[in-house]
Amino acid sequence: MAMLALIYIGFLGFVAIFAPAIAGTKPIICKYKGHIYFPAMGYFRREWENPIFYKDRFRNRFPENLKKKDPNSWAIWPLVYQDPYRRVYDNEWKGLPGNPTQDNGAPSLRNWFGTDQRGVDVFAQMVHGTTIALLVGFVSMGIAGVIGIIVGALAGFYGKWIDMALSRLIEVVMCIPTLILILAIIAIIDSPTIWHMMAIIGCTGWTGIARLARAEFMKLRESDFVLAARTTGVGQFRIIFRYILPNSLAPVLVPITFGIAAAILIESGLSFLGFGAPPPNPSWGTLLNLGRQNLQMWWLIVFPGMAIFLAVLAYNLIGEGLQEASDPRLRDA
Repeated sequence: MAMLALIYIGFLGFVAIFAPAIAGTKPIICKYKGHIYFPAMGYFRREWENPIFYKDRFRNRFPENLKKKDPNSWAIWPLVYQDPYRRVYDNEWKGLPGNPTQDNGAPSLRNWFGTDQRGVDVFAQMVHGTTIALLVGFVSMGIAGVIGIIVGALAGFYGKWIDMALSRLIEVVMCIPTLILILAIIAIIDSPTIWHMMAIIGCTGWTGIARLARAEFMKLRESDFVLAARTTGVGQFRIIFRYILPNSLAPVLVPITFGIAAAILIESGLSFLGFGAPPPNPSWGTLLNLGRQNLQMWWLIVFPGMAIFLAVLAYNLIGEGLQEASDPRLRDA
């Protein structure tokens, strides 16, 4: 089950990286006025889309404008011609109708997962929302992992008053409610972004990692290979990061994996409440919130809900697999 979950997470990573090539209305690559451009990169960052398309007033209508403004142009298009930020209109792609709006956007051959009330394709939003879901998990727990490992390593290796001070710090941070802190920061900051949320989750989610790293370092600092390194004159920081850390990483990875699943749940929950990734960023939780406002549009609840459930389940299965692999008692059982 853990290996199947790892394959599924790899698939989500593939979707997140190649989201503009899977669903979008901007060419993956095109030749325009004698130059090669990559307009689809604008889905990652708006600055990455060449400004020539703004100067020539394309207004995101690439199929008709490419041929009109340069008859010799050519383009390679995404697999699904749908945009995660706006509705596709009639004949925008020659011969294809526009997306239905309001309650008429049920799943169809044209819109696999249906459309929302504005007529924006749900499949395209979910594909591009995968990037946000994985980014929140990996970035926030990357921050938490770095802080937790460093604090736990220093506390476990040096002990005494350093261990006491850092242990009290861990207990204080454990008392800080992540959701309340995120809501408070959103209320204070003028223009909150998804990066603020990642930073808060990372800066408050490292305590479990630190406690586990501290226990591993306390156990390994008296090992024979550490004593041999000290005898040969190896420096303390080299002992910490070169000798002890690699031998303590296996159990530390377990809470990091569970933390990624928790971060995805937090982001989805905040987006569901309307405090998540600000528009126009697509998010699975935002789609759930839209479905809550109109329960007749069941596709806005089923597909994003299944995506969140499967992603969290996969990370939990990976965490359990790592726990069994790193714990001899569970592995033998």
